[in-house]
Amino acid sequence: MQQPLVGIIMGSDSDLPIMQEAANVLQSFGIAYELTVVSAHRTPTRMMQYAQSARSRGLKVIIAGAGGAAHLPGMVASLTPLPVIGVPVKSSNSIDGWDSILSILQMPNGIPVATVALNAAKNAGILAASIIGSFNAAIGDKVEVYKHDMENAVLGKVEHLRQQGHPNGFDQ
Repeated sequence: MQQPLVGIIMGSDSDLPIMQEAANVLQSFGIAYELTVVSAHRTPTRMMQYAQSARSRGLKVIIAGAGGAAHLPGMVASLTPLPVIGVPVKSSNSIDGWDSILSILQMPNGIPVATVALNAAKNAGILAASIIGSFNAAIGDKVEVYKHDMENAVLGKVEHLRQQGHPNGFDQ
């Protein structure tokens, strides 16, 4: 088993359908990860132990997803020197997700949390891969290929529209 480089944590297993997207992206880049439930409110001691041991256990990035009051990403960021990526999750008790977004986004100076869009764990996985790719050339190359493939997919759609006869003065 490879040493995990990314920790994916969530406040509840009900967040797993969202957070699985981060795991899927990391798998596609060949980045080892660990995934578990760590609740800021229900298991504060576990949260502290997880955050404080993450670096010494070899993690390089933590992706933390939470809904509602969403304290997990910020509290973890306050306890570790590692970059933390927060994923606001629209939960059953959420106010259209804004409570989660603002709880993660509005961190005080000195405790940064990179915050992705609501339920955007896929973007959190891509950002984690980009961070790791900044010091791991093989992963950096995979991120470059991923972005190049996205560009080619869009250009393919442009060509498809052109072939359907849609006017486009830009691509003359």
